[in-house]
Amino acid sequence: MGGVCSRKRDQQVDEDGVQIQVSGRYGKSGSSKWLRTSFSRPVIDCQLGRESCPSLMELCIHKICEDIDRYTKFSMLPRDISQQIFDNFVDSHCLTSASLEAFRDCAIQDVNLGEYPEVNDSWMDIISSQGLSLLSVDLSGSSVTDDGLSLLKDCSNIQVLSFNYCDQISEPGLKNISGLSNLTSLSFKKSNTVTAEGMRAFSSLVNLAKLDLERCSRIHGGLIHLKGLTKLESLNIRYCKCITDSDLKALSGLTSLKELQMSCSNITDIGISYLKALVALSYLNLNRCGLSDVGCEKFSGLKNLKVLNMGFNNITDACLVHLKGLTNLESLNLDSCSIEDEGLANLTGLSLLKCLELSDTKVGSNGLCHLSGLTKLESLNLSFTLVTDSGLKKLCGLTSLKSLNLDARQITDAGLAAITSLTGLTHLDLFGARISDAGTNCLRHFKNLQTLEICGGGLTDAGVKNIKGLASLTLLNLSQNCNLTDKTLEMISGLTALVSLNVSNSRITNNGLQHLKPLKNLLSLSLESCKVTASEIRKLQSTALPNLVSFRPE
Repeated sequence: MGGVCSRKRDQQVDEDGVQIQVSGRYGKSGSSKWLRTSFSRPVIDCQLGRESCPSLMELCIHKICEDIDRYTKFSMLPRDISQQIFDNFVDSHCLTSASLEAFRDCAIQDVNLGEYPEVNDSWMDIISSQGLSLLSVDLSGSSVTDDGLSLLKDCSNIQVLSFNYCDQISEPGLKNISGLSNLTSLSFKKSNTVTAEGMRAFSSLVNLAKLDLERCSRIHGGLIHLKGLTKLESLNIRYCKCITDSDLKALSGLTSLKELQMSCSNITDIGISYLKALVALSYLNLNRCGLSDVGCEKFSGLKNLKVLNMGFNNITDACLVHLKGLTNLESLNLDSCSIEDEGLANLTGLSLLKCLELSDTKVGSNGLCHLSGLTKLESLNLSFTLVTDSGLKKLCGLTSLKSLNLDARQITDAGLAAITSLTGLTHLDLFGARISDAGTNCLRHFKNLQTLEICGGGLTDAGVKNIKGLASLTLLNLSQNCNLTDKTLEMISGLTALVSLNVSNSRITNNGLQHLKPLKNLLSLSLESCKVTASEIRKLQSTALPNLVSFRPE
């Protein structure tokens, strides 16, 4: 379903339906985080009616950072000032192994160096010198080894520790955190050296409330070491394909658990049976697990569930019968399940539902009548379903809707006309829908739109005239409309809030780029398969669009 304009299978989408870009590893140097920060002089503007005058503290800290070569030690300063100077160094990407020495024994509380380049064991001596003051440490993506981690063992007040994507932390290193009993949050995301035996060190972390082991591939059998962590409220074992039904038995006693994420695990209905005792659960992610209608029977007792993700499982309408009593449910994901119109009748009592994901199901126009009473619904995904223009009329009473996805070839101008009562929409996805210039007249009803995608190929410059008045747009995707010309860029030049613009596969040329100069907030620009060169985009970037960090062609 979805036709030639479909992009679902080429996208990466998180389990709550939000589009994301995922890198293969923590980017040490490729992160746009550093591209969006600068260490420029603060703007001093104290004219009447302005509020941009910096405080005396800000001026002092800026002056210290500006003359940093004059200072070799900050330990004589109050801790909060040292912390602000340190944070400034990190945010501006100016911290080096040499300048780090000035922060020895400063009693800093937070060391957040996630994704920061060149962090290794040589930095750990200074970090650990903060001693009992140290409360939060994030060294994700670093080259720190077991030896470096061992230096933190005396920083016994640490509450938050993150070593995501650290490939050199193993069992010997993990033993050093066993004494950090004040830890409330621990994260080793995508750390393939973390093993079941290494997890033995977690058993003494009695105050642990949040544990993240996403993409850890060697922890089968290790969950047994969590049995005594009675304060654990959140556990993330997504993409841990080593996890099986037997592992979940160890979780049955964690009655404080409120959030459990285990998508893409190798579990079945048998494993789900161990979850029925977790009555405090409010967030359960079972995306892409081996779940069937039989396993869904266990959900009926989880009365506190607010978020339930069952996307990409072998479930049918029979499963939804067991959800009727989950009246606190606010978000339900049934993406790519064998759900049909009749099954939606079981959702009519879920009056608190705000987000419903039905993408790639067998739901058609008849099933939408069962949604008419869900008046608090804010997000609805009907992409790649069997819903037609006539069925969309049944949504006209859902005036709380803010996000609506209608990426399907059978949706046309008539369907867009049927939803004009949904004036509160902020996100409208018509990616593959067959919308023409005439249909864009309906867009005048959606003054609050922040994101808009119309990529079915039916637009010309004439249709864009009805888009140029949507002043709140931050994302606009008009790709695959091959008849759009430079005139389109001229017409949208007034959409100064745009952060992302895609007009790929069109007749845009280098000459049209001049119209983008007013779009100072633009971070992402895609003009692939156009008569546009990377060199001309770079010129535009250097002269008029300094915030542009991603563009194609590049």
